Amino acid sequence: MAGKRKTNPAGSTNSYRGDVLRVLGVLKVATADQIQRIGAPHLTFRHADKPTPSKQKQARTASHTGALSDMRKHGLSENGGSTETGDSLRNLTLKGLEAASYELRRPVTEMGSTARGAGSSGASHPMAVNETVIAMLRPKPNMARLADDPPHVQAAAQAAVDGPDGIGTIASYWTEVPLPATGTWSAPGKGGAQADLVLTAPQDQVPLLFIEVDNCHETAEELAAKLEKYARFFRRKVKDTDGKERPMWRTRWSAPATWSGDATYPPVLLVFNRIGERNPNRTVPRLQELTRHLWQGQRYEDHHIYDGKIPIIATGLNQLREHGPTGSVFFRFGRDHKEPLWQAIGNPRREAADARAREETARAQMQRAAQEQAAKQKAEREARRPVCAGCGAKFTDERWEAAQATDWGTPKDSHPHLCDGCKQKASAAAVGPAAGTREHQEPARADVGEHDFRRNTRRPVCTQCGAEFTDERWRATERVGWGSTAQEPRPTLCEDCDQRHEIDWEEAWPGAIRRDQEQAQAQAVPEQKATGWFSRLRR
Repeated sequence: MAGKRKTNPAGSTNSYRGDVLRVLGVLKVATADQIQRIGAPHLTFRHADKPTPSKQKQARTASHTGALSDMRKHGLSENGGSTETGDSLRNLTLKGLEAASYELRRPVTEMGSTARGAGSSGASHPMAVNETVIAMLRPKPNMARLADDPPHVQAAAQAAVDGPDGIGTIASYWTEVPLPATGTWSAPGKGGAQADLVLTAPQDQVPLLFIEVDNCHETAEELAAKLEKYARFFRRKVKDTDGKERPMWRTRWSAPATWSGDATYPPVLLVFNRIGERNPNRTVPRLQELTRHLWQGQRYEDHHIYDGKIPIIATGLNQLREHGPTGSVFFRFGRDHKEPLWQAIGNPRREAADARAREETARAQMQRAAQEQAAKQKAEREARRPVCAGCGAKFTDERWEAAQATDWGTPKDSHPHLCDGCKQKASAAAVGPAAGTREHQEPARADVGEHDFRRNTRRPVCTQCGAEFTDERWRATERVGWGSTAQEPRPTLCEDCDQRHEIDWEEAWPGAIRRDQEQAQAQAVPEQKATGWFSRLRR
């Protein structure tokens, strides 16, 4: 502990010294109160039991005051005068700026000047810039550091945590940044501007924002001249590292290729701090008219296009303190109402129109893809559509479905490879001969039993003369029914040929008995039953 006291006699810690380096590295000149409110906002809610506001302020800034004292001993900081209210101003030395560049992770060449002598006249403008940074940041207290504090302290801190959010961190801001219309970044020429603040917070939807703070001492004409310098700087192009010409501001800061759908310049925010004799309520309308050519867009359908224009926004520091960037306290030139910062620097109508266009494009693409898929499926189906084996015509959908129908794997259709027309022709051709045969068939006999049948389904032809049988001859020669025993001796001859064969046989063998007559007589005389042993022997 003794060694630490010798190094840092005021007893400061690395944490509080880091706060001083980060805050003064950005703001260049600030009070201990401002350093504390940005670096350690939880201390703002302590020491509320002190009898006077000055005692409370002294107690909550004691840690950073000690850190400034130790850093002054090490040659990192110095006193830079005092404000109009008597607060001591602090700034970094060149050695301190170099140390701050490590804390902020910025090149030393971008750290700016030491701001020595800024407090000789009270530093009213730097103080307004610092208050603008605090209003934009809205630092949130770390509730873990207030775990042992009284409930009323925790409640007040929690209310601040639950309040509107700010934008970025202290490392998101730059102050007193040159905008050279001629010359270089390190050696700007004449005709350029110097931005009070530059904010880069893409994580909070503010890729790049230039901020001008006015204590209401400047006229509308003076402010318009400054904005003309901004426009001149934005229009300036230089060769980049790849040899291509780009806007100079893009060689230092990253920002989208288009701003809210427009190829606009970065927005400029005017913050009016009402301590001077000028009334911003009269200055802003006059300034709006003087700079119309810088910010006015071109009407297109239901929105405006701001290509090559500067979005110029105005607000008051008191309103910004109260509502923060999320409050509707920002007035953009050319509009008739106030908006939150994100809407004021953007182009909501253009964004909505672009969103609708993207939706319509996506919908059209989906419809086109669906149509192409349907056409592809239809083409594939047409390629599989069967072709009639008879005429070569393609099947209709109904015919295709009918031809594919099966019962237990067996086709239902009799001609699955033919179209409807060819199927009808084929069926008619198959039915025709059978119908012609049935015209010569004998009508069904009424006395034919259930199991009666004909052996021949076609009318017989005489083997002798070739004539077709008559119905009577056909019926006589055909065996009908299972109980029929009558059998024609010459069933292959017609009735005439059979009679001639009978006459010829009797003339050749007079008095002879034919075999068929013997069979008939044998059937007519019943067999005599023999008796006795002889009959048994015969058996």
